Amino acid sequence: MKRARLSAGLLSAMLAVAGQPPTMANAQAAPAAPAIDSEAIDALNKMGAYLRTLNAFQVKATVTTEEVLTDGLKVQLTNTSDLIAERPNHLRLDVTSDSKQRLFLYDGKTFTLFAPRSSMYATVPAPATIAELADRLEEKYDIELPFVDLFRWGTPKSAVNEITVADYIGPSVVAGITCDHYVFRQPGLDWQIWIQSGDFPLPLKLVLTTTTDDARPQHSAVYAWNLAPSVSDDAFAFVPPKDAMKISIAEVDAMRAAAKKTKAGGQQ
Repeated sequence: MKRARLSAGLLSAMLAVAGQPPTMANAQAAPAAPAIDSEAIDALNKMGAYLRTLNAFQVKATVTTEEVLTDGLKVQLTNTSDLIAERPNHLRLDVTSDSKQRLFLYDGKTFTLFAPRSSMYATVPAPATIAELADRLEEKYDIELPFVDLFRWGTPKSAVNEITVADYIGPSVVAGITCDHYVFRQPGLDWQIWIQSGDFPLPLKLVLTTTTDDARPQHSAVYAWNLAPSVSDDAFAFVPPKDAMKISIAEVDAMRAAAKKTKAGGQQ
């Protein structure tokens, strides 16, 4: 569903028709354009397939998130993230914002979450791949791994089948790189993506708009890619600082049980 510009002549003709009494010819409604542009879906699939071919990469992102306060005011928060991944089982992610700093480490056997400012860390056994790690963190610990979409695009977990609107907006430029701009809609979410043009269809920018909240808060990220990072295995291993304190990550089931017990106690 390409967006077309109206020429002056076509616009004049449309205005002229609009001022005339309706006839059988012009009163009949034109058929609605399809909500899903197949080329937009193809672009997503192509990007996902290309991401699956990357055995090692580094991506840095500037991420902006809007939070809605209880009085409806929106507050914009920004963080910078630096991810290094080596498939299938190595990951290092540094996330820094004004309020916190987090280091995520995965060496194929264990996952560690470290908070340098408080010098606290937690380590848990990890599954065999990054994709499995992302699933386990969500299901068992209610932790969403930043950049998780990069490991799910092009897989059944990408939820392409939930898309109800897909459109190509047009060519664009992000950080000096030529790309194509697309927009999508699915239940509860409108989102846009800018994909690098040519043989390297990398996501360069992403904007998510939550539609279930009247304030329509947005989350956006601008990505810078390095497809040939040079790192050693030591970069993915955690060596706790001398003064670091080890803590536990609460499991979702345990948290639910505790909440249920507290609720039951309050009703007595």
